Amino acid sequence: MTVLRMALTLVVKNTAKTTVRSQINNRCYTPVKFATCIGLTWTSQKRPYSVNQITKNIELISTDNDIQLDKSTPLHLTCPKVGENNKPLVVMLSWLMAKKKHILKYANFYMDQGFDVLSVSITPWQLLWPIFSQTTMHGDVLKFLHLNDCYQQCLLHGFSVGGYLWAEVMVKMSHEHNKYQPVIDRIVGQIWDSAVDVREIPVGFPRAVFPKNLVIQATVEKYIRYHMKTFHEAATSHYIKASNTFHSTPVKSPALFLFSKTDPIGTEESNLKARANWEKLGIKTYVKCWDQSPHVGHFRKYPKEYLAELYAFLDKLGLVPYPEKIQAKL
Repeated sequence: MTVLRMALTLVVKNTAKTTVRSQINNRCYTPVKFATCIGLTWTSQKRPYSVNQITKNIELISTDNDIQLDKSTPLHLTCPKVGENNKPLVVMLSWLMAKKKHILKYANFYMDQGFDVLSVSITPWQLLWPIFSQTTMHGDVLKFLHLNDCYQQCLLHGFSVGGYLWAEVMVKMSHEHNKYQPVIDRIVGQIWDSAVDVREIPVGFPRAVFPKNLVIQATVEKYIRYHMKTFHEAATSHYIKASNTFHSTPVKSPALFLFSKTDPIGTEESNLKARANWEKLGIKTYVKCWDQSPHVGHFRKYPKEYLAELYAFLDKLGLVPYPEKIQAKL
């Protein structure tokens, strides 16, 4: 029991440290230079970009330094009028405990193609207690997309529990389907990297929070299974409803699934099951499955193959205005 208490204390401390660092790093929204991404084949070109902290969990990354929040309407940007803004938006739903420098690797790719990037994160506490977070975080994501219709083309790119995060957003959509149908209509494509199903949360949670401590991983995994059994109404029922919504998604735009045969968290079986269900709904799907690759580590291990898959998919959607920038990386 003592080890369990220590493990859970570390969860809270890790989350608190991440929150404090985020608050400190995002007090200043003046443009900064985009550094060369580590370990990848990016060019050495530097350009200014701005970061606007929308909420604790949401930030907007853009090469446009004039974007500001509308002080009179929460979550609303001072965007140009519809028709004057040709920029697409990628909604990047990150994995648990994702570091900003890793998110920026993907953001760099999209900004090269003229996208703005809406980065959405989830904390361990919010994942454990969805009953307390769904009315705020998931509602904020949906409200942002609803209010900022200057983004006429939206792309989803989710990682790991980002699939669950988006599923909770869709649950909220279902409560007022007519109101949010325009949001659904603006989603032109979706990419799911190592998507996690409800059964894989006990395995994925401890590995994300304690990636280097096998003893604590095992202890926390036992607790998560206990947590899901004991707090069914506060937690597990939300996971199950979200999973069912993900598999019966109202978003019918083309989808790309990226996963590997050796990933114990976002398993090949669960991703293929989601793909099969979506095909039955008439959704055009594409799959890239690596023989051996870690969870949310496909880009790091196979950068050129990963970029080639993104390029091919976005090209089908007509979202590659600058193909030469991708070719230079390949």
